[in-house]
Amino acid sequence: MGSRILLRQCVKELRNNNKQWIERAIATNAQCNTNKLVDINKALEVPEAEQESTEKFLNPMEFDRQQQLKKYIAVSSQENIPIVTGIPEEHIKTRRVRIYQPPKNAMQSGTNNIHNWQIDYDTRERWENPLMGWTSSGDPLSNLKVEFATKEEAIAHCIKMQYEYEIQKPNRSQPKPRSYGENFSWNKRTRVSTK
Repeated sequence: MGSRILLRQCVKELRNNNKQWIERAIATNAQCNTNKLVDINKALEVPEAEQESTEKFLNPMEFDRQQQLKKYIAVSSQENIPIVTGIPEEHIKTRRVRIYQPPKNAMQSGTNNIHNWQIDYDTRERWENPLMGWTSSGDPLSNLKVEFATKEEAIAHCIKMQYEYEIQKPNRSQPKPRSYGENFSWNKRTRVSTK
């Protein structure tokens, strides 16, 4: 019995003390929050120290070389690319290239894939195969077609590869505006045959 009474008194004291401690904690927390905001703003204004890699100090020559490799390299405007490509000279020097925009397919595929530009190499060294009668060629560039997004890209490629080029203007047919009623008119030019 006595232990229960003692336990109740201790619990009451703990509750009262806890209320006091909680009130004190709330009061100090409010002050700390305003101080924290000030401290955070000060911390944001302080510049951070730059981090330096350990490689800079361990191997400075290698670090400088790596930094120079990350920079852009200036190249002269005139490049001699065909020598590096490995293409034989007879396929470069005497080659003529046609730059054109492919025509619309006659089927129902639409005009989605004809907005690019292509280069086409001139054909040479053709003969008829005696076995089947097919046309054969010893020219590796005869069937090659390279696509570009714009005409200027195709011209730049030809200049870089030192090809002679000619530009073929695209053939665009303008549809004649007709009304639906002209399909049934008696005029011979617009009459559609039913047989």
